Amino acid sequence: MKKFLALLLALTMVLSLAACGGNNNTEEPLTYTYHGSTESLGTNWNPHTWDTNGDNAIMGYVESPLATMSIEDSVNGVYQWVYVAAESVTDVTADHQDDLTTYGVTLPEGQTPETTDHGFVFEIALNPDMKWENGTPINADTYIYSMEQLLNPDMKNYRANLYYAGESAVAGGDDYYYAGSTAWIDAASAIRMTDLVATDGVYATADGTPVKLALTTALAWLQGNSITDYVDAYGDAMFDVTSFQTLQGMADENGNVDVTDETIALFANVITFSADWGETADNVADYLVYGQVYAECEYDGTVGCYKVDDYTIRYVTQSQIDYNYFMTSCTSNWLVYEELYEAGKDTSGELVTTDYNSSKETTMSYGPYRIESLQDGKQIVFVKNENYYLFSKDEETGRYTGVTEYLVDGQNVPAYETDRIVIDVMDPDAAKQAFLKGQLSYWAPTADDLPTYATSEQLYKAPETYTMSLFFNCGLDALKTMDESKGNTNSVVLSNFNFRKAMSLALDREEFVGATAGYLPAYSMLNSLYYYDVYNDPTSSYRNSEPAMQAICNYYGVEYGEGTPYADLKAAYDSINGYNLTEAQAMMKTACEELVAEGLYTAGDPIHIRIGWAKGALASADNQQIALLNEYINAAAEGSGFGTITLEGIGNINDRYTDVPNGEYAIGWGAWGGAAFYPFRNFQVYCDPDQYGINEAGCWDPTKETLTLTVNGQEMTKTWQQWSQCMVGSGDLANESFETKLQILANLEEKYLNFVYRIPVASTTASELLSYQCSYYTADYNIMYGFGGIELMTYNYSDAEWNAYVAEQGGALSYE
Repeated sequence: MKKFLALLLALTMVLSLAACGGNNNTEEPLTYTYHGSTESLGTNWNPHTWDTNGDNAIMGYVESPLATMSIEDSVNGVYQWVYVAAESVTDVTADHQDDLTTYGVTLPEGQTPETTDHGFVFEIALNPDMKWENGTPINADTYIYSMEQLLNPDMKNYRANLYYAGESAVAGGDDYYYAGSTAWIDAASAIRMTDLVATDGVYATADGTPVKLALTTALAWLQGNSITDYVDAYGDAMFDVTSFQTLQGMADENGNVDVTDETIALFANVITFSADWGETADNVADYLVYGQVYAECEYDGTVGCYKVDDYTIRYVTQSQIDYNYFMTSCTSNWLVYEELYEAGKDTSGELVTTDYNSSKETTMSYGPYRIESLQDGKQIVFVKNENYYLFSKDEETGRYTGVTEYLVDGQNVPAYETDRIVIDVMDPDAAKQAFLKGQLSYWAPTADDLPTYATSEQLYKAPETYTMSLFFNCGLDALKTMDESKGNTNSVVLSNFNFRKAMSLALDREEFVGATAGYLPAYSMLNSLYYYDVYNDPTSSYRNSEPAMQAICNYYGVEYGEGTPYADLKAAYDSINGYNLTEAQAMMKTACEELVAEGLYTAGDPIHIRIGWAKGALASADNQQIALLNEYINAAAEGSGFGTITLEGIGNINDRYTDVPNGEYAIGWGAWGGAAFYPFRNFQVYCDPDQYGINEAGCWDPTKETLTLTVNGQEMTKTWQQWSQCMVGSGDLANESFETKLQILANLEEKYLNFVYRIPVASTTASELLSYQCSYYTADYNIMYGFGGIELMTYNYSDAEWNAYVAEQGGALSYE
């Protein structure tokens, strides 16, 4: 889902032109060209191995999904599923229960193949009009060949992980991908050294499962990083580098080391070298991976993606999945053109590779556009793919045009009217100047530029799920160490709840977002883009549900009803802005008194706290934001007994998200977001270290701290980790009603906010100015279809008309 939304946004925010302009009155041919810019072009748009956003952007032009979402009713924000490379997707599990056994699916507890009638076997009828750009038909054989290559055990393709793991993983995908090899899997601290037995000096588990010490694997223990990441970042200031280099020399091709007495001792030297790392020899076990051995096998009969007839395939999922979530997985595709894929293969290395989709010559499009020319590092040009199924040639103009096969606001509308797309490599300053000269079709203003264009009719602002927050390491011992050796002074004040809560209440978020690139104020952990049943109820916003609104009213102490300024819950919730300087000042005074009484702080002493702010260098907008934070916190501290408070933003940080819990910084600035249609799993990012790196791990241990909630009239006590897991997957409350799960989630949000381990400040947005040459289909953003995407965009001027208009303006356009 995250990948789909990112691609949708890219297509609606980057591919800024489409057309339905009137007849061109000049003698020049009627054409519509999109002119875009990028700081770097993609280099590998192979759907099996792509890596960067630049790669993904190119894929958006030359590929077609099986299905996507588009507008049904733009006025009311109603979406619809639209088939593209498929004609239909049907759940046929009830008719093909034998596939559940054949392909070894993972059945939910209590189910058998004979009692399972949905959620596993999906029949995909393919669009018979789909062709490659050279006119070659795309059929079932194309799909099966492409899947076999994607999962090819001799290639170990990077993007295969989307198909052998995860909710929509194909049954048997992992068996084939790892065939004849051993997959090394993070033990996630579940194996201890006392569980191991040595044979010929090499340790394994008592049942013979092989284990190794992981040097390069991303580990849950390290919040999704590897020990190599940290050694590279901190060197001998934190680790015994000599011992680590010895281990590297002993590592296999996967970056793993056999577990022997020698390697255990060396690894212990590495992690116990500095007291600041905070580990003992017992923690060596937290760096273990275990080996899962896979037998040799063939694709046929192992992988549950198979041909039914020339234009029908069946896709069997490893785990049960809701139909709409399976449809979401169909918003991407895995197709490759066999002749070019095979021609590009290199078998000289340990793994087979291919240069497919890395140049014009090695690319075969099946999307609405094809590559006309490519100058590495300079420019890429796309033109319409004449063999795209929607297009037909207009004999009068010579243009290839198309209309939607589905109704938009009750009618078929022009589709993909852009004839030519030119993307040039240029830096942001050059892009701004080119846009104002009419040479680019869109421009994304920076935080410094945005106020100038805030009221422009051409400004489109797309909200995102990401909430920027201040997150803390409020562990007292860690704070004392930071005061002694990490550049802080009196950061121990952050150990006090009232101090942190006062910080939150002192933030004027409405003013703060004026120093950002168009962000929106945030007062809660989840913003307005989260939906709990969006496929069946487009109004099912978590944020607008009664439990969610009540949780935020409770947190900020806003009441409603008789005797209050607010008649009902909605009015009370809508009044919240997170800012209460009077209460903040009272809490600061209390905090000072408490800290002085505890002997942690001397009244009047200055306070200096470093904030892990950014991976790159601080920009002027960052400095403006930090200046505002200093202004707010000192206003709250006025008359409290605290001395002057200085918050210092630090940039050029390798990983602030792990540096904060590791005690390098007391405060971090960063965001969590994504998975907009999965709100019930959101708190795993704060509570489940088995799944995510917990940014606030320096404050608490969610695997041990418990919470008691009343669920359906019954008191239930779980650890915070268990609460975060209980509503998803096979969790014990995963099948409860939405009403029950909404109440649980809202309770978690309110209780977690009350810890003040994280202070939500602003939700990110993507802001863009469109050229006067073009318009989006709708100006009302919807998370399901953005502003309508490139397919539905319209032109106001043809190329010739636009050039004439720009000339009339003297080559200088105003968008203010």
